[in-house]
Amino acid sequence: MSQSAKTPSTSTAGGAPGPHRSADPLPEATHRTVEVPLGRIHLVEQGTGPLVLMVHGFPESWYSWRHQLPALAAAGYRAVALDVRGYGRSSKPREVSAYRMLAHVADNVAVVRALGEETAVIVGHDWGSPIAANSALLRPDVFTAVALLSVPYAPRGETRPTEAFARLGGDGEFYVSYFQEPGRAEAEIEPDVRGWLAGFYAALSGDAAPPSDPGDVTGYSVPPGGKLSDRFPEDIRLPLPWLTGADLDFYAGEFERTGLTGGLNRYRNIDRDWEDLAAWNGAPLTQPALFIGGENDAPTRWMSDAIKAFPRTLPGGLSASHLLDGCGHWVQQERPAEVNRLLTDWLHTLPAAPAGTSD
Repeated sequence: MSQSAKTPSTSTAGGAPGPHRSADPLPEATHRTVEVPLGRIHLVEQGTGPLVLMVHGFPESWYSWRHQLPALAAAGYRAVALDVRGYGRSSKPREVSAYRMLAHVADNVAVVRALGEETAVIVGHDWGSPIAANSALLRPDVFTAVALLSVPYAPRGETRPTEAFARLGGDGEFYVSYFQEPGRAEAEIEPDVRGWLAGFYAALSGDAAPPSDPGDVTGYSVPPGGKLSDRFPEDIRLPLPWLTGADLDFYAGEFERTGLTGGLNRYRNIDRDWEDLAAWNGAPLTQPALFIGGENDAPTRWMSDAIKAFPRTLPGGLSASHLLDGCGHWVQQERPAEVNRLLTDWLHTLPAAPAGTSD
């Protein structure tokens, strides 16, 4: 991995060249908009050293990594958090197919190149986890190690994803199925973005009581004739210990400006991804890997078999698999100190760790 801090080719969303500062909650970081083959990607950068690229999930933002950017920079890394296409200041193509997994992988490779680097460690949370995993799977020459948060690695299987998700949901409709029809979830969310986000973040956090049955998906299904928000807990009020009113304002402001379609389109490509990645059916990841999940995180519970399969699916060197007690889905925000320690300790074991930090 190159440890140089070369100057990338950049442009602002309005076309003016060069990096720009923004009146955001992390003023010490640098904002850039870099060109990628299908548009632009907005990213936030802090520190110098080996490149660590952080990819967020739904419904989030580069801001989801606000605690990791300064911590990784202080540890000797060039920490970069991007707005995934469809989010924030990044491009938002109209075509649903523009959000297929292959497009996200291409974006990540283009970001590394635009930053003047040859390789990077990639870290992903929620949808960012499979984006990171597939980036490492398809481009091992670029992504030399991978850290996955909340969603464990699971290779492509034999069943079409929409068919698998259609079997879930209990007496309702599983949320992934609910998100498939363009405009349907948007009609629920966009009239009150801030209120919906507050409920969604709370419902998936460690502040919500987990179901007694780890396999229960009722809280993540839409009741007949209802909305997903009908399942949100009513006994949780903001601010949460990890989510302030200002944090929620930032997220809500982004989605009130952009809408939710870009983020939801990621769900609308799961069958397309399955077709695109047929050649990698069952393929393992061979790079050094790390997994961090929350004990009370639904995807971590549902995918416990995927975690058990890590010796087979992550044979290249799973450094560790961590489940944080009492933590929910938003691990790097709910438990920033623990996640920062786990990430930096792991990064320091990698061959491209900054001088003087390798074990």
